[in-house]
Amino acid sequence: MSRIGKKPIEIKAGVRFSQENERISVSGPKGQLSMKMPEGVEIRQENDVLHVKRLSDDRKGRSYQGLVRTLLHNMVSGVSEGFEKALEVSGVGYRAELIDGFLKLTLGYSMPLMYKIPEGITIKVDKQVNIVISGIDKEMVGRVASEIRKLRTPEPYKGKGVKYAGEQIQRKVGKSVGTK
Repeated sequence: MSRIGKKPIEIKAGVRFSQENERISVSGPKGQLSMKMPEGVEIRQENDVLHVKRLSDDRKGRSYQGLVRTLLHNMVSGVSEGFEKALEVSGVGYRAELIDGFLKLTLGYSMPLMYKIPEGITIKVDKQVNIVISGIDKEMVGRVASEIRKLRTPEPYKGKGVKYAGEQIQRKVGKSVGTK
């Protein structure tokens, strides 16, 4: 039996869960999320606890049980607390700022890069080098953070670029001039 799939999901105060045909909806103080439920699993609600049960013991049913449980837990956590990821911009002259729904990044290219902020995502910039991405959809927050990081991944010699907060960059030693 799946270790993740059999764990119950506690519904926090102010969060409502509803299920219509193949759609699951979770709404809370921060917003509403919904998803299409795959075949082979069912969700049972008992008081303030959700249980994900698989209908068959085949490989697909076992894998979907853990997946649906994780996605449902992320939805409940997202609408009640939200998710956030932090990025750091490091390098001489590298900076970020918000301009009318766009994140303007100066990352050493000939022109600044303009990243359009998607709906449902909030970005805050602190001291022009710290970027905080927040939202209720965990997948969307991670994807936006990944896309911004890809604009200038940290390089191993000087460590310049956009990195996740707390990320350790493996540094390399530069070339040395030998004497003969």
